[in-house]
Order: sequence, then structure tokens, then C-alpha cells
Amino acid sequence: MAMRENILLAKSIEFAVRIVNLYSILKGRGEYIMSKQLMRSGTSVGANITEAFDGQSDADFISKLSIALKECKESRYWLMLLIRTNYINQGEYDSIDKDASEVNALLVSAIKTKKKNIGTRI
Repeated sequence: MAMRENILLAKSIEFAVRIVNLYSILKGRGEYIMSKQLMRSGTSVGANITEAFDGQSDADFISKLSIALKECKESRYWLMLLIRTNYINQGEYDSIDKDASEVNALLVSAIKTKKKNIGTRI
């Protein structure tokens, strides 16, 4: 596993832990629907990244990272809804969205790099 991939996996795990903790907090605040969606998408990011590293081909790697990217974007959507419905405050939103943004940027970079590397081998 390359250095960038280690960082990507580590960041996605940190993000998932924060999502699990936020889920617990939101349940205590009486929010069950959006938090469950966020829990599903937020923990799925790292799961798909893990699967990508065990992919059978470059195409499989790109596909799994692309799914992780979609799940990351979905997580950011649920976070936007949670702040706009006042279930989380601005500080909570900014902090966790920053983590999501970092994971998002790393995913985009990893996908682009892999596509570029595939192109040079043809």
C-alpha cells in the first residue's frame, strides 16, 4: 500500500469514528432518520476504500474508490441537512465537514493518479 493510500485509509477511519460518535449524540437529541443515513454513508467510505486495496484489478480499484467518493459526498449532504435543521451547530458541522472534505480530496487525487498511471502503461 502506497503512502497516499495509508493516509486515505487512516483519514477514512477517523472520519467513520467521528460519524459513529455523532450518531450517538444525535440519537440523544432525538434525531433518528438523518443520523441513520449519515451513519450508513459515513462508515461506508472506509469500507469501500478497504475493498479497493484488495481489488482484483485497476478498474476494480477505481470503481471502489469511486463508490467511496459518492458515499463521502452523500455524507456531506446529510451533514448539511443536519445543520440546516439545527440538530448540529456550526462548530460541529465545520469540524466534521473539514474531515469529509479532506477524505473527498484524497479520494479524487487517488482516482486521478490511478487513471493516469493506467494510461501510461497502455
